[in-house]
This record gives sequence, structure tokens and C-alpha cells, in this order.
Amino acid sequence: MIQFERFTLSNGLRVIVHQDLSTPLAVMNIMYDVGARDEDPKQTGFAHLFEHLMFGGSVNIEDYDEPLQMAGGENNAYTTNDLTNYYISLPAENLETAFWLESDRMLSLAFGDKSLETQRKVVCEEFKEHYLTKPYGDVWHKMRELSYKVHPYRWMTIGKELSHIEDAKLEDVKNFFFKHYRPLNAVLVVAGNVTTEKVKALAEKWFGDIPSGEKYVRNLPQEPAQTEARRMEIHADVPLDAFYKTWHMGSRLEQRYYITDLLTDILSGGGSSRLYQSLVKEQQLFSNIECHHFGSTENGLVAVEGKLVKGVKIEDAEQAVMAELEKIKTVLVSELELQKVKNKTESMIAFEDMSVMSRANSLAYYENLGDAAWMNDELTKYAAVTVEDIRNEAGRIFREENSNTIYYLAK
Repeated sequence: MIQFERFTLSNGLRVIVHQDLSTPLAVMNIMYDVGARDEDPKQTGFAHLFEHLMFGGSVNIEDYDEPLQMAGGENNAYTTNDLTNYYISLPAENLETAFWLESDRMLSLAFGDKSLETQRKVVCEEFKEHYLTKPYGDVWHKMRELSYKVHPYRWMTIGKELSHIEDAKLEDVKNFFFKHYRPLNAVLVVAGNVTTEKVKALAEKWFGDIPSGEKYVRNLPQEPAQTEARRMEIHADVPLDAFYKTWHMGSRLEQRYYITDLLTDILSGGGSSRLYQSLVKEQQLFSNIECHHFGSTENGLVAVEGKLVKGVKIEDAEQAVMAELEKIKTVLVSELELQKVKNKTESMIAFEDMSVMSRANSLAYYENLGDAAWMNDELTKYAAVTVEDIRNEAGRIFREENSNTIYYLAK
């Protein structure tokens, strides 16, 4: 059970405090409820661009990294389709440095053409390196566009097109910032060797005067249920043929999510998993294969992907995958097989909870989802999953009319 206290500033900023006196460190985690799904379809990649711009200096602090390093701290950030997260770890006695830095960039970035141009180049190079020139690099761009027709999950966090970042104007960037990077749209978690009293005083001092902004109300187009299979072939200069297939799944807030999480683990959770044993080890159709899901807040995707052994026909490989999925749809997994993946999940959660940074991140994530206390309910939700749930959910997901398939073929 992770203990925490919370309070809200007058400008709407939610603050969570988690005390752990066993560490000499303090961590600060600030999560903004904005991700790639909140972008204009004609201006994608902005949430990720901001992850870079946020380190380019703020209104009163020219260089973000130097004062943090002088305080013995380190930081990083990540962007997903659903949220953006910034985090700092530093000695607890220097906690105020983190408040100073994070509050200043929430107040306002040092918007300028030079900073935008610098970060634009970095992001454009990242786009080219990972998605245009890397073998199979464009596959998830193509798959998202194939799987989603109206929902903004149809583009990746890097953006739909390179031109959207290349053409980004300073005014567009400013508007995006002041719409989303506001106290009302954020959760601040402070954890480690701290007290609620001290965090309250520092939060009021550094964040209290920042204008709350308007509450962003998300109203995204909902993806209609898929009613027919979609397929695509890509021919490219790659070393091996590759197989990719996705199916739509439930949202992060449904019990279905926990069933699906365990289902994908049964299929592909290591060397003893079903897909590996059958398709890699026994039939030797794939050199590697995995089944995973995207963990999206809204209805996400379950994916099976793998590289084929040279000489194997991709149609035969797909047929073998579908035969394995048919088994899990029709025959109950054993109680032992289900318990094994439950134990593995419990161990992973326990391992993650050993890190104060991980705990802070989880508290911010669940508060952003709806309530930080949900973090303590996860194991109960996994424990409630039955072998019948696994079979029923597999039948609900692995329907051909719910599928999207890409054959990625070597020239």
C-alpha cells in the first residue's frame, strides 16, 4: 500500500506528497494531461516538440540543466499519445531548486525563433533517423493509419508528417503551450525524504501565483467499431520479411484492460510463452515474435509482430499465428498458466515500487487517470481475472473483422 497525502492550490494545481524517509533523495514529477491525441490533425508532433522546447530555457531561467546539475540533480521527460511527463531527482536538501525550475517553465517558456529552430532541427532529425531511414521504421505510422480512421491515435507522438514540425510557427507553439501547460491541466507529485508541510509551503511559494488557465475539456472523435479486416503490403529494402497484425481492445479504465494484459503475457511473456514455444522453437517459422498492447487510456490496440525465418511464406506464418490464437479463444488456459503470469505481474509491480521515482510517476499517472488511490487497487484487479475471462476476451478481440494486417516484405 503506497501512502500519500494530497492538496490542491487555489489555481487548480493538484499536489501529491509521498514520504519515504529511507532515501536521501527527493523526486518531483509533473505530469500534464496532454499528449499526441490532443493535437490538431494538421499540426501533429507538437506535444513531443514541447518535450524538447521545455529544456530550452524558460522566462527567467536561460539554462535549465546547469542549475539542476549544480544541485546534484538529474532530469528527463517523455511524451505519449495520452500525456507528457517531466521528472527530476536530486538530494532532498536541494528540493527547492526543483520547485524553482519547474514553476518557471510552467509560468512561461522563453519563446523565441532561435529556440524553436534549434529544437525543430533535433525533432526533424529524430523523425528521419527512427522513422524514415531505419528498416521497418515506418511500420507503426502505417499501422496506426490502417487501424484508426477518425481517432487521433492514428498518428504517433513524433507526428504524422515531417512537414508539420518543419512548418510549425512560433504563434502556433505559444497557443499550444498556454492551452495545455497550465496548473489546471497538471499533477505535481513530490516524493522521497520530504514532509507535506514543506511541500505545501514550497508549492504555494513557487506555483501559487501562476495563472490557472482554462480547464481543457477533451472532446475527441470516437473510433467506430471496426467491421471488416484491413490489409496492406509494404515492399522495402529490409533484411527479412516481417508480419504485423493488430486488433482493437478496451480502454485503460475497464476491467477488460487487466484481462488483456494477462492474455498478451500468456501469448508472449518470455521463452516459455505460447507463441515463442510454438512458432519460434517448434515450427521455426519466426526468428522472433511478440504479442503486446499499447496501454492507451482510450481504446487501444493489441499487436502481434515478428520477423520470419528466411524462406518461410508469410501466408503460412500468419496461418500459424491465427491457429495459436484460435486455441486461446476456444480452449481454457490452465489455472497454473494464468497464475504464472499473475505472479510475474505482481513481481514486476513490486519491483517498480522499490524505486521512489517509479512510485512518484505512478501516483501522477493514476491521478491523471482519475484518482491516485487506484494505484493501490492494481493487484486486486489482476487477481480477479479468471481463465474464463481470458477465453472470452480472446474471443472478443481476436476476430478477423477487428484486425489490421501488414506484410512487410523484403525486396
